[in-house]
Amino acid sequence: MLIFVVSITVFYCLILLVKNINWNRNHSVGEVVDTFNGVKIYYNGGVSNSEGRNLTEDGYNIGVKYQCVEFVKRYYYEYLHHRMPDTYGNAIDYYDTTLKDSMYNTKRNLIQFSNPSKAKPKENDIIIFDKTIFNRYGHVAIVSKVEDSLIEIIQQNPGPFACSREKIKLRKQNNFWIIDNKRILGRLSK
Repeated sequence: MLIFVVSITVFYCLILLVKNINWNRNHSVGEVVDTFNGVKIYYNGGVSNSEGRNLTEDGYNIGVKYQCVEFVKRYYYEYLHHRMPDTYGNAIDYYDTTLKDSMYNTKRNLIQFSNPSKAKPKENDIIIFDKTIFNRYGHVAIVSKVEDSLIEIIQQNPGPFACSREKIKLRKQNNFWIIDNKRILGRLSK
């Protein structure tokens, strides 16, 4: 039993270490790696790295620097001039499981769509990914392009070696739009 407990503890510590260290020496934490509509996407290093909180001059909480939520909130604040009533929460908290498709999400002051949805995704929508065994906080990204059979998302903190942009298949079936990624819970739209 002691060996099992020690093994689990060592495994957990290794996971924490891996998620906090910048393994990609081609980029430094805080480096601009992409932009979308004039809003910068910063490199975060390890996915759990924290560089402090980003606040506006009047104290509006944008989020923990270089995390995915910080980019999404900064994008909505800078480009869409949108403030969310609830300024806290992890990515997974952006999707309200009690709401049906096309209902108003009061915490974010946005319309929430499920996946699948009767409404087609639009540029500037926030995509919400479910948590995983290695990421209990979920993930959020912005839709940067919509075509008939795919969407492109732009994201901050996808991992030390992952790209800031990713294409995901989109299809229409029985009058519902399906973003083909099982981790996608839904999206928010202004």
